[in-house]
Amino acid sequence: MKGVVIKSTGSWYSVRVEDGKVYPCRIPGKFRIKGIKSTNPIAVGDIVTFELEPKKDTGVVKEIHERSNFIVRKSVNLSKQTHIIASNIDVAFLVVTLHNPETSTTFIDRFLATAEAYSIKTILLFNKVDTHDEDMEEYREAFKYIYTRIGYKCIDVSATEKTNIEAVKKIMIGQVSLFAGHSGVGKSTLVNTIEPSLDLKTKAISVQHQQGQHTTTFAEMHPLSFGGYIIDTPGIRGFGVVDFDKHQVTDYFPELFALKSSCKFNNCLHLNEPKCAVKKALADGVLSATRYESYVQLLSDDDEHYRQDVFKS
Repeated sequence: MKGVVIKSTGSWYSVRVEDGKVYPCRIPGKFRIKGIKSTNPIAVGDIVTFELEPKKDTGVVKEIHERSNFIVRKSVNLSKQTHIIASNIDVAFLVVTLHNPETSTTFIDRFLATAEAYSIKTILLFNKVDTHDEDMEEYREAFKYIYTRIGYKCIDVSATEKTNIEAVKKIMIGQVSLFAGHSGVGKSTLVNTIEPSLDLKTKAISVQHQQGQHTTTFAEMHPLSFGGYIIDTPGIRGFGVVDFDKHQVTDYFPELFALKSSCKFNNCLHLNEPKCAVKKALADGVLSATRYESYVQLLSDDDEHYRQDVFKS
C-alpha cells in the first residue's frame, strides 16, 4: 500500500492512503535514507510504501519514495545531524510578527536561505496587523520593503480580523502548504481561521518573556476542505542552517547571487576582497544591511547562538 505520512511521533507514523484511511506504521530496525544523515528517517509529507502486519491494522514501511524537496534544521541534541521538518512542500508560509513576539531579520533570512537551498517557494505572512499603531505600520512597511524588492511575496494578515485570509487560501488551493514561525506568532490561530474544522490548540503569549507557549509538539499534515493540505509545525525559537558550503551561501540570497558575477574574483566571499560588487552595493545603499549581516553570520558558525536551532519546549 502507498500513502503520505501525515504525522510523526518518533517511533510511529500515521500514513494516510488514497481513500482517506489512516494507518499507524513503524519502520524496521535502523532505517536510513541515502544522502542525508537525519535523526528522523521519515518526515511528514513523505510518500511511503508499507505492508500491513499479519492480523493487525498496523503497517511496516518498506520504501520511502524520492522527495521533491525537504526542509531541515539541526538536531537539538546532535548538532552534526539534521532533523527533517517536512518534505514534498509546494509553498512555505513563514509567519512573522513585529512584536509579541518580535521576529528578527536573522531568523527570517536563515529560514529563507534554507528554503532557497532546497527549492521551496516561501511567502512571508505579517500577522497581527490589527494590533499595529501608525508607528508600527511604518516599521512593517520598511520591513516588507526589504523582502519585496528581492522577490519575496509579503502579505499582511490578521487571524482575529480575518484580514487577507481569502488571499492566502487562494494560494493554498491544491497545494501542500507548510506553516512555520516562532512560538507565539499565531500560527495555530491563523490555521484555525483558514480551516476552522481543524480546531488546533492555541495558547496565550507569556507576558514575562513575550514569547509563545509552545502548543504543537510534532509537525502534522491536515487535509483542507477547499483542496490541498496544510502542515503545521512546532514553534521554532531559532533556525540553524545545515551543510552549507561557504562558497554556495551567496546562491541562497537572490540579491547577492545577482551581483556575484560582477565581482573581480569568482570565489569572492564578499567580505574583504577588492572590487567586490556586493560590498559596493552595500556601500551605495542598494543592498539591505540586515540581509548582508545575515549572510555574514551564515558564513561564520563560531557563534553558538546562531548555530543552535531548537524547538521551544
